[in-house]
Amino acid sequence: MSRALQPHLGEIVESIIEAIQRDVPAYSRPLEGDFGVAVRQGVEVALSRLLLELPGRDEPALPPEARLVYAGLGKGEARTGRPLEALLGAYRVGARMAFRAVSRISVQEGLDPTLLMPLGESIFVYIDELSSASIEAFTAEQFRQAGERDRRRAALLEQLVSGRAEEADLRALAADAGWVIPREVVVAAMPLEKADGLRLALGERGLARSRSEYAVVLVAAPRSERARAELERVLAGRRAWIGPVRPWLRAAGSLRAAHAAMTMPDPASVQAAEGDGPWWVRDHLSTLVLGHEPELLNDLAAQRLAPLDQLRPNQRARLAETLLSWLSHQGERAKVAAELHIHPQTVGYRVGQLREIFGDALDDPLTRFELEMVLRAGHS
Repeated sequence: MSRALQPHLGEIVESIIEAIQRDVPAYSRPLEGDFGVAVRQGVEVALSRLLLELPGRDEPALPPEARLVYAGLGKGEARTGRPLEALLGAYRVGARMAFRAVSRISVQEGLDPTLLMPLGESIFVYIDELSSASIEAFTAEQFRQAGERDRRRAALLEQLVSGRAEEADLRALAADAGWVIPREVVVAAMPLEKADGLRLALGERGLARSRSEYAVVLVAAPRSERARAELERVLAGRRAWIGPVRPWLRAAGSLRAAHAAMTMPDPASVQAAEGDGPWWVRDHLSTLVLGHEPELLNDLAAQRLAPLDQLRPNQRARLAETLLSWLSHQGERAKVAAELHIHPQTVGYRVGQLREIFGDALDDPLTRFELEMVLRAGHS
């Protein structure tokens, strides 16, 4: 059979290529360049192996050198972004056309028809083998591309939050990483142990990277309640702090705020009220500002509240509470009384005590501001 089929090999190759172009839409264009060479080589190798070499039962259907051809085709499909179904469809079309052509030529040459049965079986076995080679290579290339893309995106994120890279360099990195730069961004920070599965949960909506001590996420600034809710869903339970909205070139500022919030000495009041987050920095600005330099705030509290040191603990707490309410309501006695659930005359009595203790300092705008600040921070 091999001798009878060999003169027709070129004819069969062309008929298979024409059928692939006709029946597989992804390959309907002219098969030119490297892609055309690879397809033609794949058809020729398959026909040569099946029709001329006729492997025995104990021989592999796809020897190593032939396997490389079909692995290359699978890898090429992954690199072009086409789904593998097109290539597998081409294999099936090729097998069908090869069997038809061989059947026709066998009749023309007067060959024994019973020889076609083992040939048909060999074709199906061969198609399974070369499909397997292409699938393995296609999958491996996809994993490689995904890993490379993740590395490029991680590098882009690091440069974005560094605050040191030039705009042109950042745009080039974004293009290499296949990421569209948004006009404004937010950056979130969270403990490393809470970042498991973060990239998968985030999908294509942003960038994620684990640093030595914490994980970072950068996404386009949410422009709707739905977008905000979706981001909160992704970060739910991760103890993440989401920094303020910033232009993309100032992403470093959003990260600084998020990291400062995450590393606050005592964020317990926020966390106790809101569980495992996420928390938005913009919703806790005063708490974060007051907690940013705790040692200096302690010094300020000791200085401004020193006049209360002479009082008994219960009296000190009562007058500190009154002072904060009085400062907050700008001296409006009725509002202070309503907040503290005491009589307005009691308010007047306590304010009189405070004026005796603090003297003219209560008339100084800076002192009043600093007193309110340390009292709001929990000092008394």
